[in-house]
Amino acid sequence: MKKIIDWPIFFILLTLSLLSVFAVFPYVLTLQGEILKQIGQPLPIIFVLQLIQSAVLFSFAIFLGLLLAKKIHFHLPLFESIVAHKNYKKILKDISILSIPLGIITALIIYITDHLFTLQGAALSTSQNLAPIWQKLLAAFYGGVTEEILMRLFLMTLLIWIGTKITRKGQPTHIVIIVSIIISAIIFGLGHLPITASLTALTPIIIVRAVVLNGIGGIIFGWLYWKKGLEAAMIAHFTTDIFLLSILPLIK
Repeated sequence: MKKIIDWPIFFILLTLSLLSVFAVFPYVLTLQGEILKQIGQPLPIIFVLQLIQSAVLFSFAIFLGLLLAKKIHFHLPLFESIVAHKNYKKILKDISILSIPLGIITALIIYITDHLFTLQGAALSTSQNLAPIWQKLLAAFYGGVTEEILMRLFLMTLLIWIGTKITRKGQPTHIVIIVSIIISAIIFGLGHLPITASLTALTPIIIVRAVVLNGIGGIIFGWLYWKKGLEAAMIAHFTTDIFLLSILPLIK
């Protein structure tokens, strides 16, 4: 009987996503602890509810993402090799050789671009530097896992599948894939507006800043998903976040 999706990979991704939600909670408490207290619920209750909500959301996103990725012939080579008991170490090495440098380059581009926005009066003052390094590392894990599952595996895959249906081609064309990468990158940037709004007023330049800075990563991670698989995007995203949260802020 033909499987609808690869269930072992589904459970691997779901486990990673829930672990990432658990991992980012200390970082969230450091940055937004006072805001969470205003909700009026005990923090353990808030955490459990968030975990349940995440389990439902990611179960849907991962299932549909894997289903449609199969239809457009996109792959998760590292997880597929692990499940198939193949030489996953070689695949991990091949992916990392490209993803880690691209993650560093992405962080540098975002950092420089952010500085240009600051010169134009679009600076944001956040408390992220108050968080200890271990919390920032866990936050990077969250970004690399959850945001790539939602933005690349789910959203970008869905857009490519829709584009393939519209063009009535058996396989997604390069134009469909590129447009899907750009759209998902823009949505990725817009998705950061709520947290931006909690830090400053949403002026036009602040909105452009959020879309551009996050869109830079979205485009590069989307390209990696297309060319090397979801795991490549995850590793690059993780690397970018580590540099943006922990290393580049040390530069005066």
